[in-house]
Amino acid sequence: MLNTKLQLNLDGHLAVITGATGQLGRVMARTLAACGADVVVHYHQNATKAADLCQEITALGRRTLAVTGDVGQKADVFALHDTVVAQLGHPDIIVTNAVSQIHPWQTVLEEEEEDYEDQFRSCVLQNVFFAKAFVPAMIERRWGRFIGINTECSMQLFQNQSAYGGAKRAMDGVMRVLAKEIGEHQITVNQVAPGWTISDIDRERGSEQNERYASTVPLARRGTDQEIANVVAFLASDLSSFITGAYIPVSGGNVMPTI
Repeated sequence: MLNTKLQLNLDGHLAVITGATGQLGRVMARTLAACGADVVVHYHQNATKAADLCQEITALGRRTLAVTGDVGQKADVFALHDTVVAQLGHPDIIVTNAVSQIHPWQTVLEEEEEDYEDQFRSCVLQNVFFAKAFVPAMIERRWGRFIGINTECSMQLFQNQSAYGGAKRAMDGVMRVLAKEIGEHQITVNQVAPGWTISDIDRERGSEQNERYASTVPLARRGTDQEIANVVAFLASDLSSFITGAYIPVSGGNVMPTI
């Protein structure tokens, strides 16, 4: 029978969003909460912004909790897990959004080896550690959503992107294997790959428009943080129940995976 009232209803679900105080993370947290999910706000350093975001989520009538820790360190991730479970229960939606920032990006010959290690930890080991910590409870419940935030850069691999793009490509490999390993338990594993996204910092600076970048995009514009968050909410919902192992560019067609 055709369902004529399809909704992104996340009532009864608990989500963990890493890097939730960042530009995109805040919008994803608000969006999942607006869809009915309780939301754990992970942050690395900005406790004040985490507290403010938790207040917003509480105002929506959802449970929330701010937690901190280095997502590239196994002990931190498992300590985070124990705190969340003790206070809110077992999460069934994980969004790995946090990423360590390295500036400026440099050529392979110039990039320090520590930068490659740093990106590997935040892009690859973050997903490994969060899977180890949170997926076992999803297996017991036979329901779960594991969503990683990748990037269009992992397909473009332009000059100076070796540390970041290489780590995101490695992340893609881990996520695809994980999807195959835990799919039988009705847990989906997917990636959202934003293009160069408009966020609050652009709105504050008036820098939303970039004609050079837009000229490369079939939709002829930059996407917004809300458009990214909408896809994350879809993948977290029952509407995406038969999608797993996907790398979904949300880039206006700027990158297009081919068959």
